[in-house]
Amino acid sequence: MSRRTIFFVILLAFISLSGIVVGQVIWARNAHSFEERQFNFRVMVAMTNVVKRILAINNDEAVTEPVKQVSSNYFVANINDTPQPYLLESLLREEFEKSHLTDDFEYGIYDCFNDSIVFGSRVEFDEPLGEVKHEKVNIDQPLSMDGHYFGVLFPNKSAVILKKLDFLKYSSLIIVVIIIFFTYSLWIILRQRKLSEIKTDFINNMTHELKTPISTISLSADVLSSANTLNDPERLKQYANIIRNESERLKSQVEKVLQLSTLSVKKVNMKRERVDLHEVIRKAAETLHVPVAEAGGEIRTDLKADFHFIRGDMVHITNVIYNLLDNAVKYTEDAPVIRIETENTGKKIELRVIDNGIGMKPSQVKMIFDKFYRVPTGDLHNVKGFGLGLFYVKTVVKAHGGKIRVKSEPGKGSTFTIEMATV
Repeated sequence: MSRRTIFFVILLAFISLSGIVVGQVIWARNAHSFEERQFNFRVMVAMTNVVKRILAINNDEAVTEPVKQVSSNYFVANINDTPQPYLLESLLREEFEKSHLTDDFEYGIYDCFNDSIVFGSRVEFDEPLGEVKHEKVNIDQPLSMDGHYFGVLFPNKSAVILKKLDFLKYSSLIIVVIIIFFTYSLWIILRQRKLSEIKTDFINNMTHELKTPISTISLSADVLSSANTLNDPERLKQYANIIRNESERLKSQVEKVLQLSTLSVKKVNMKRERVDLHEVIRKAAETLHVPVAEAGGEIRTDLKADFHFIRGDMVHITNVIYNLLDNAVKYTEDAPVIRIETENTGKKIELRVIDNGIGMKPSQVKMIFDKFYRVPTGDLHNVKGFGLGLFYVKTVVKAHGGKIRVKSEPGKGSTFTIEMATV
């Protein structure tokens, strides 16, 4: 899949998901607004009926605009006289039930002669109507209104409305699942794209690495088959050595690919022995001293750790050090200057390999331990390998219970830090 196609798919998915989310939000707001209007309307109708019944019982005249909504959950009703609490509560229960309002509420009765709320109580529909007791309610402050009135407060109105919108929770959950599915699908597409590019690069690089010794062997075989070479023992010996060396090189490359491509923490067979990490570092530095010196560089060691013995596999630990030093040499355009440092941090030892190489971008640092990944080297075409070295390093360090981290900047080199427990 081309980059353009992937970009188009991502854009289309983003537009689709945005449309779904916006639509869901608008739908939720409209549904909430509709339910709130329905709730308010039922309350107004029920309280109006209560006022009419009280006026009829008292033979009073009708009241203009008997019910008003003071706030979102507080309603008041004008009447001509102070109602009896038991009568008011029974009428409110009855009319609210008729309007399918069976949620708890509070009510208060205002007496204009005392200019105060003279009675208040809470009503729970789960409990039957019994003795009406005066209780402290949240509507004990009178309003600036003339005449008598009673007020009704629904403290749980928001929760009641949300409960009626339970279907929105399920639809929202479905949308969340869809978003997660789309996101995961896009992540899979991008990951597969990256893996495809890495594997293509690996195959191309491996083909080049394997074709070189094969071509050399083929050319040497052609020379050996000529009559002139058969009559020249020195030349015969020279080309025989070339074939032997290239065969060993080819065998080594094939074995490396076969071993490292199947490497994982669970498959690594480790010998557990006492290893002197300083000794391993000194031997590795001594071995690489000649090629580094030929490149005009140097290897410096600063081994400050007092406790430098670890429990692990000597061969694998040695390979880890060689891999890090080899990378430091390969990814340096100028004369390589490599520093190897150790120090103790508590009961652990930190090993740092610091180079003056080409460095890496943050996006590259995140990927360097992936199998087959190789840092792009621009015009530096002489860097060979299969992209398995650092994958091997991290796998071995992890198998030893250690950690590895990288700090790098383009043009300023890299610092690889390994942390392992000492014994």
